[in-house]
Amino acid sequence: MNETSEQATTARIGVLTVSDRASRGEYQDTNGPAIQSYLRGTLTSPWEPVTRVIPDVRPQVEAALRKMADMDGCCLVITNGGTGPAIRDVTVDATLAVCNKLLPGFGEVMRAVSLRSVPTAILSRQTAGIRGRTLVVNLPGSPKAIDECLDAVFAAIPDCLALMGWPRLETNTSRGKAYEPHAS
Repeated sequence: MNETSEQATTARIGVLTVSDRASRGEYQDTNGPAIQSYLRGTLTSPWEPVTRVIPDVRPQVEAALRKMADMDGCCLVITNGGTGPAIRDVTVDATLAVCNKLLPGFGEVMRAVSLRSVPTAILSRQTAGIRGRTLVVNLPGSPKAIDECLDAVFAAIPDCLALMGWPRLETNTSRGKAYEPHAS
């Protein structure tokens, strides 16, 4: 099958919601759609979502991250949920287990931004890491925190992906310009 030029450059971005209740259908996932909405408003280059909603079960989170990175060809996987200190919060642990490089600055910046509005932000363990050529970013599980945290770190994501060999993601400059120290 021949790919068109656009298909060849369409970024695949994973959106992984980790929630026991949403995975059982007890309530509708609003976090995954909030991430997709953010990306639609931020990215101007072609992209397509790869979405999953799974329970807070570490082996399932690890398997989903591996599949999105290794088999689905996602350049970026954004998780939501499971970043707190509760026993069932396992997303960060799964991320640490499957990534070969960690980028703790993402979590540091997201916690600092969230701390301005929520004193319990210090309890969040969100982080980021790289599995092969896939950037994995852990976000908290609320639409407000998702926007806040993505606003804080997204400017670095296109350059990070470009450094890993992916085509550069172009962004809507009205939402904030992506940092381009390595652009030609």
